[in-house]
Amino acid sequence: MRGMAFSGLFVGNERKEKEQQMRVEGRLPPGQLLTLKWPILHQGTVPPFNPAHWDLRVFGLIRNPIKLSWEEFTCLPRTTVTSDFHCVTRWSRFDNRWEGVGFREIIKLTDPRPEAKYVLVHAEQGYTANVSLADLDRDLVLLATHHDGKPLQPEHGSPLRLIVPELYAWKSVKWVRSFEFLETDSPGYWEQNGYHMRGDPWKEQRFDTD
Repeated sequence: MRGMAFSGLFVGNERKEKEQQMRVEGRLPPGQLLTLKWPILHQGTVPPFNPAHWDLRVFGLIRNPIKLSWEEFTCLPRTTVTSDFHCVTRWSRFDNRWEGVGFREIIKLTDPRPEAKYVLVHAEQGYTANVSLADLDRDLVLLATHHDGKPLQPEHGSPLRLIVPELYAWKSVKWVRSFEFLETDSPGYWEQNGYHMRGDPWKEQRFDTD
């Protein structure tokens, strides 16, 4: 019992010390608390994955629509990035190491038209989220297959999760299946239910009234 209590105290102190460090370094957005864990939050159930039937579609205001099988997707150039992760429910997880395909590879493959300014992300079970093309066209944005050196677990978005570190994590859509390039912003699932259209954690853009 004493050992368990001491262990819990140690972990609590470690978290508080790291949280203070992130505040001093200016990496913890307002209203957020640091976590050393990785909480699981999502809409709907965890979908099954069959690589033989899975595909990724990109369509809309682009010159080269594509439909990639899982095998074709895994042949795209890969990258590894380290970034922070901020959930709208007020926790932040730091220095996540993601491996996957940079979103700029998708941009290069599809050649968006000049009028394309937004992307509606479609996931399994009809889930959607809207992200501006400007927010996706960044160095740290990628389609992740691995996290911290291990394959993504199904509950964390395997086989493919969009990672958009600059925005709240509901924009980092799990179980991605397609991208629709649009001229005007179109609200996704949570945006239709009162969440902010952009979701900048540094501006605390949690809800449509923020």
